[in-house]
Amino acid sequence: MPEASSFDVIVIGAGPAGYPCAIRAAQNKLKVACIDEWKNRDGSYAYGGTCLNAGCIPSKALLESSELYHRAHAEFAAHGISATGLAFDVATMQKRKTGIVKASTQGITGLFKAAGVTALQGHGKLLAGNRVEYTKPDGTTQELVAKHVVLASGSQPMPLKSVPFDGERVVDSWGALEFDAVPKRLGVIGAGVIGLELGSVWRRLGAEVVVLEAMEQFLWMADQAVAKEALKHFKKQGLDVRLGAKVGGAEAGKDGVTLKYTDAKGEQSVTVDKVVVAIGRRPYTGNLLGDGTGVQVDERGFVQVDEHCRTGAGNVWAIGDLVRGPMLAHKGKEEGVMVADLIAGLHGEVNYNVVPSVIYTAPEIAWVGQTEEQVKTSGRDYKVGTFPFMASGRARAMEAPAGFCKVIAAKDDDEILGVHIIGPMAGELIAEAVLAMEYSASTEDLQRTMHAHPTLSEALHEAALGADKRAIDFPNK
Repeated sequence: MPEASSFDVIVIGAGPAGYPCAIRAAQNKLKVACIDEWKNRDGSYAYGGTCLNAGCIPSKALLESSELYHRAHAEFAAHGISATGLAFDVATMQKRKTGIVKASTQGITGLFKAAGVTALQGHGKLLAGNRVEYTKPDGTTQELVAKHVVLASGSQPMPLKSVPFDGERVVDSWGALEFDAVPKRLGVIGAGVIGLELGSVWRRLGAEVVVLEAMEQFLWMADQAVAKEALKHFKKQGLDVRLGAKVGGAEAGKDGVTLKYTDAKGEQSVTVDKVVVAIGRRPYTGNLLGDGTGVQVDERGFVQVDEHCRTGAGNVWAIGDLVRGPMLAHKGKEEGVMVADLIAGLHGEVNYNVVPSVIYTAPEIAWVGQTEEQVKTSGRDYKVGTFPFMASGRARAMEAPAGFCKVIAAKDDDEILGVHIIGPMAGELIAEAVLAMEYSASTEDLQRTMHAHPTLSEALHEAALGADKRAIDFPNK
């Protein structure tokens, strides 16, 4: 229970956008409360939102465990390591995952305490006049008042009307992270980031995985050279990706769940034991806004904001998955920090042109900036440099030679317009490109920057050199 009902800032939501906002606001010497209602399936409350409890963190834990098993099974022999009697235990994997999640969420509680944030578990609802109705876990309510209110309630899985969730055989992304056994046949609806990551986890552990994607184009949001390379590797790993597959219904029976879909060949069906619906996410605004708040919500459920995340209501802000832009934890975090600084009268800005994206499959996929297709459509003259990881000594030593780095730059002033990576540790390598683009770097800037040898980062260096046909470790074309 808060010591007083009046605050400088109240943040509704303690996910990856909300909790950094609350902490930064407190660092700026403001009196801050953060309300969050996330409840785990065992009934316990936890901070961190979807990301820490049922998304980013638990999925990476299972991806790591399953990849280690896969590598032991498929790659160790190349290193001269014999792994006989190899086995895995899903219960142990899940226990490890749960421990990682718990440590992460408890860490936020500690961060709140250290920063002086009043942490409130329960539901927050914005009322007119910058008042917030706080509903406690026991159902009682209390009215709080703030000079500024920040909405950060996040998002939720988008349902598919033709294949409704039942929590057992048809599940969302959270449910797919809670399987207590490997399904023999797994159907994934949606070949986006979430669908590919979850499909990869259970495929590595032995499931037969069919991925049904309604769009004809694979990974439409990525550079298509990267998408083509990724699809090749996913199919090689045994992911049965079917494009242009529009799911129209599901029928549960003794043999499993039969998914009915249409594609270019007509009506089709596939029977699986479990179904993961991963067609995207939508803003979560359940009982978030009272009457007369002045906050506008568009037809897709997004709270309307300006470039600094101000809503149409005075001193009411909205950040993260609740607003326009990619639904990415790091984008939400930077918005939270920006808003907290702006509230305190400091400078704050988010460069939406330089937001990195990562898909944590194997090989990993990461990009920032424009794709080649986007640059081509813009009409700007450009140049491209690529470097394959098969030419990287470090990648070969890691037994991870798949993929490449690709740098796209303008011909007129050499500014880097986009960087696209598929290969080992792509999610880490992309950070250099993000920093470069934040400072409007040119390919020459990267070319003249010394990279340690042997490292994976040399691939980005060589790709930058390749844009001017000056690569050293791979033939220039």
